[in-house]
Amino acid sequence: MTQFSDLGLAEPLLRALTAKGYTTPTPIQAEAIPPAMQGLDILGVAQTGTGKTAAFALPILHRLNATRKVIARRSCRALVLSPTRELASQIAESFRAYGKGLGVNAVVIYGGAKMSPQIRSLAPGVDVVVATPGRLLDHLSSGTISLRETEILVLDEADQMLDLGFFRPIRQIVSFMPKARQSLFFSATMPDEIGRLADELLSNPTKVSVAPAATTVERVDQKVIFVEAGRKRALLTEMLNEPDFGRVIVFTRTKHGADRVADHLEKAGVAAAAIHGDKRQGQRERALAEFKQGKIKALVATDIASRGIDVDAVSHVVNYEMPMTPEAYVHRIGRTARAGNGGSAISLCDDDERPLLRAIQKTTRQTLASEDKRLDPTQAPRAPKKPGKPAPRGRGPSKPAHATAPAAPRWDPMAAERPKVAQSQNGAAKAASGRPGGFKANAAPRRRFP
Repeated sequence: MTQFSDLGLAEPLLRALTAKGYTTPTPIQAEAIPPAMQGLDILGVAQTGTGKTAAFALPILHRLNATRKVIARRSCRALVLSPTRELASQIAESFRAYGKGLGVNAVVIYGGAKMSPQIRSLAPGVDVVVATPGRLLDHLSSGTISLRETEILVLDEADQMLDLGFFRPIRQIVSFMPKARQSLFFSATMPDEIGRLADELLSNPTKVSVAPAATTVERVDQKVIFVEAGRKRALLTEMLNEPDFGRVIVFTRTKHGADRVADHLEKAGVAAAAIHGDKRQGQRERALAEFKQGKIKALVATDIASRGIDVDAVSHVVNYEMPMTPEAYVHRIGRTARAGNGGSAISLCDDDERPLLRAIQKTTRQTLASEDKRLDPTQAPRAPKKPGKPAPRGRGPSKPAHATAPAAPRWDPMAAERPKVAQSQNGAAKAASGRPGGFKANAAPRRRFP
């Protein structure tokens, strides 16, 4: 079996890996590190939680250490693009941990934080910059960072970059970089759009694929529970009070849903916090830190955080709401069973979410174990509602013929005793002309004065 010591990494890197208890590389690391150390472009596909960060961080640190040079002001030698703030922070932490004995510095820049501290960190020039695309473009437009001397580009979680609409910003960023560079693309899935971008930006890449696209981690024990939508909160609270539920991540589809679930758990006596895009960066960092420290039991997150949470010893992932895409399911449950540990993923599925479950099982090529906890399990699931045919533009909803027929006049017993009102002269003129307003068809047009 391949060991890290067999890969030719610098001695300080091996000491850092040993200090963290890592001796044997994962498949993606064993296949990607050697060609990356040779300066080749890499296109890597692997399941989430299999060590993709070390697969590009270790060879980058080895190269930077072997080819020391003076860094120009406001420049960097390596750039790592990340889709989320949390993932960017964790990548930067990995660079610092692995490169502790090399004297390599790493700076992280992302939105939601003040620009001035980031400008001061970038000013002297740094080895590695880990950035989210939007904030990096802010620095590029203001001239506080230059990529003209950047030697290495890493695009991490490329498929989520696609989902978040970052492809145009990525192309803008690449236009600031030299063409002679090493590019490393890593992703958990490989949709066609990613393949086209790779063809555009990579030069004769070495393709490393250690798992089929949209394949779940084998060590995750997966299960689906059928339950009514209105009973999900009570069931979630009941599960979290069980002793085998240790550190739990709960996923919702919306930000408001995450806040509501977290508030419900807090009121039920379960320490919980929500993390999503509307939270301030300080709130997100504090919630994640308390979750890592064990101060809170449940972290309620949206899909934006499904790849940015890298916490060891997560015992369970609970899909409070089924994700809209099978790929999101893969990334959600990948938050457990990390670093060789086991874990469980439980999905709460109501009747309206059955089509989403079928799509997940089809894409991942597996049938999930299920348990029915509906109050009336004999009742068949409701079929999804089909959208009705829209009414033609400019017309109201169609009505049956009997609905549009004029209503019959109501009998009035006093009508015979009421005197008839004589028709006005203007009304007689209207009746005679047959046109509204009382004008005759052959009447001369009224003269208009300037």
